[in-house]
Amino acid sequence: MTVADLKKGESAIITDSSSDEIPLKLLEMGCLPGNEVELLQLAPFNDPLYLNINGSHVAIRKRIAALIQIEKQDG
Repeated sequence: MTVADLKKGESAIITDSSSDEIPLKLLEMGCLPGNEVELLQLAPFNDPLYLNINGSHVAIRKRIAALIQIEKQDG
C-alpha cells in the first residue's frame, strides 16, 4: 500500500521511502520510515495530495505519493 491509496482523513505509518525519485526536500521534511502520514485534503482531480507528515503539512503529486510505502493504522 502507498500514500496514494489513502482516503481523506486516514493515517498510516511510512514503511519505506527509499526510492531515488522521492525528492530530498520531502525526506528532510520527515517523510521517513516510522513517521506518521495523514491525508488531509485532495485537490480537484485528486492531484496533488495535501498531507500531514510527522507534523509538517506538504502537498505532493500522486505520482510521488505512489512511491512511498505505508502500513495502515488499526482503528
